[in-house]
Amino acid sequence: MSFAAMSQNGADRRAHVPVMAVEVVELLSAPDPLAIVDVTLGTGGHAAAMLEAAPRARLLAIDQDAAALAHAREVLAKFHDRVTFVQANFAEISPLMREAGLDRADAILADLGMSTFALDDAARGFSFRLDGPLDMRMDQRAPLTAYDLVNEEPEAELARILRDYGEERMPGRIARTIVAARRRHRIETTGELRALVERAIGPRRRGGVHPATRTFQALRIVVNREMESLEKFLRDAPAMLAPGGRLAVIAYHSLEDRAVKERFRELGRRHSDRNHDYNNLTTKVIKPAQREIADNPRARSARLRCLERRPS
Repeated sequence: MSFAAMSQNGADRRAHVPVMAVEVVELLSAPDPLAIVDVTLGTGGHAAAMLEAAPRARLLAIDQDAAALAHAREVLAKFHDRVTFVQANFAEISPLMREAGLDRADAILADLGMSTFALDDAARGFSFRLDGPLDMRMDQRAPLTAYDLVNEEPEAELARILRDYGEERMPGRIARTIVAARRRHRIETTGELRALVERAIGPRRRGGVHPATRTFQALRIVVNREMESLEKFLRDAPAMLAPGGRLAVIAYHSLEDRAVKERFRELGRRHSDRNHDYNNLTTKVIKPAQREIADNPRARSARLRCLERRPS
């Protein structure tokens, strides 16, 4: 049964619908992969689609979120010993693959979006729509939380974070409002932070985007060192491809997509990178179809790019 048919029949409703699953499978299942690495497993939707499409393949499944991994184990249980699960950050793809006995991969996927599983859990503190603690850690073992940033960073640094990582248009106004509020009492919850952002720049949505969206994005990126991890992953992952292997990345905001686009363009232009040659297969970015966006509004900002290591 195809992944599309599986979704339509409602099989495994516990897993959220992965973004551009059809396009990902088309890119990564040709040629027939034997070794697949999903470095941001989430709840396993893309992984299930790829394993269905490549019945001989084995999967190294990586995610830093222990709760997501536990859920994905149930989703992927039917694939039994074809899957190896690892809790880790995708920035460490090279040592993680070596530890799993993989010298090279035929297909590598990184979906940089927040999983619905984590986003809809108020206790994780990722969403301004749900009141919960200011946490935002993808890996609960990490020491830094959004609470620490909001309550400890100087005003100028808060403004920089909002500007650089949230591309917020009024970072100074939001930072001043936060600092003034925390002088009275510590800011504990996502609801409190949302209210402060609305107080600073107004409660109205701009172009359908809630005014707190950029602030929450910026804090989450810094808490989880997302851009540093992505940059290291983009440096190391291409060299881990087998000849003819492909690397696909789905980005959801301009900071991520710009980094992926520039790295893939750089490798595609070079004649050689440590003796490895690459093709940039997506000189024009792939976006979700309007039908998918209608069915899954969270897909609207997704951008898919793919790099191929040239066959030897």
